[in-house]
Amino acid sequence: MDLSMIKFDERGLVPAVVQDINTNKVLMLAYMNKESIEKTLETKRTCFFSRSRNELWEKGATSGNVQDVVSISYDCDGDTLLVMVKQTGVACHTGAYTCFNDEIYNSGEKISADVVQRVYDTVMDRKNNPVEGSYTNYLFDKGIDKILKKVGEENAEVIIAAKNNSRQEVVYETCDLIYHVLVMLINQGVSLGELKAELESRYK
Repeated sequence: MDLSMIKFDERGLVPAVVQDINTNKVLMLAYMNKESIEKTLETKRTCFFSRSRNELWEKGATSGNVQDVVSISYDCDGDTLLVMVKQTGVACHTGAYTCFNDEIYNSGEKISADVVQRVYDTVMDRKNNPVEGSYTNYLFDKGIDKILKKVGEENAEVIIAAKNNSRQEVVYETCDLIYHVLVMLINQGVSLGELKAELESRYK
């Protein structure tokens, strides 16, 4: 990457938009200087410059929510970076998957996105921001044994539905199984990106 093409501001900083390559969601906006860019290129994980602390900070160094860098691009003016990453865990310090959760306007038009990813994100949000009476939080509170019991039960329901040759039941019970598997994955700290990467490695 030719850093001479980057237009840093008077503080030597350039804004960096971080986007998840698996979900296409914009995760956060941070700032980089030459040193943090070089560190990012060296480690292949995002490193930014904290304006409040006046120092470099490696994303996920303490939380474990690291961002593995896939690519870095600059815009036509050279004054903004786009960093494509594979996100582990959540991106926002609040515990949300993305920092962009508060809407100013919404036309009501449905935004196209992977529905499995949306369910995953919702379950992750419940884990990080518990809601009283939530079945998802009930599962997390009960722990891995309860979660695995439900995965086993739903798996059996899928088998029975298929054995009964009931198309509607197969669809319904499979959705139940997928939900509980997503709960299990999040409980174990496994991202959908890891599953996609494994599938891609098998079916190239």
